[in-house]
Amino acid sequence: MDSFITRYATPLTTGLFAVSTISGLALFFHWQPAVFHGMHEWLSLVLLVPFGVHVWRNWRPLVGYLRRGTLIWPLVASLVVSLPFAVAGLGGGAEGNPALRTIHLMTRTPLADLAPVLKTTPDALRATLAGRGLTVAPEHDTLDAIAAASGTSSTDLFISLLPAGPRAH
Repeated sequence: MDSFITRYATPLTTGLFAVSTISGLALFFHWQPAVFHGMHEWLSLVLLVPFGVHVWRNWRPLVGYLRRGTLIWPLVASLVVSLPFAVAGLGGGAEGNPALRTIHLMTRTPLADLAPVLKTTPDALRATLAGRGLTVAPEHDTLDAIAAASGTSSTDLFISLLPAGPRAH
């Protein structure tokens, strides 16, 4: 097992880092986000395993960087440049991602009001949801409530209900 770890920790870290980089750039430039979003989230999490093994295997050199002070400043700089993004993401009101705020607003909207936005009728929307095996009842009159009662994500549910966009001619 140790030879497997020694042999593959760094190559796996490199490969998954490349996937994370490419998918992150695609997301940054809004190129095919549906293709890259899940890939980026999940494989970035998987990247933590070979990264952890890599750190474990290279612990002594890492401690050497720490003793010489060459590790501290890059870590502090990374934290400092990440803080404005974290602070902006914590903001409510005018801050935050307007697309996510819109989705959250839509998932809390009663089905009767949401149906026209989705280019359907309330009855057809309820039938579509019930046809997917979701719990649709009078007390569950929003996508948030339906998703909670059905054990699914209201955001994913809303996105799956969106009508097809206009086609380029």
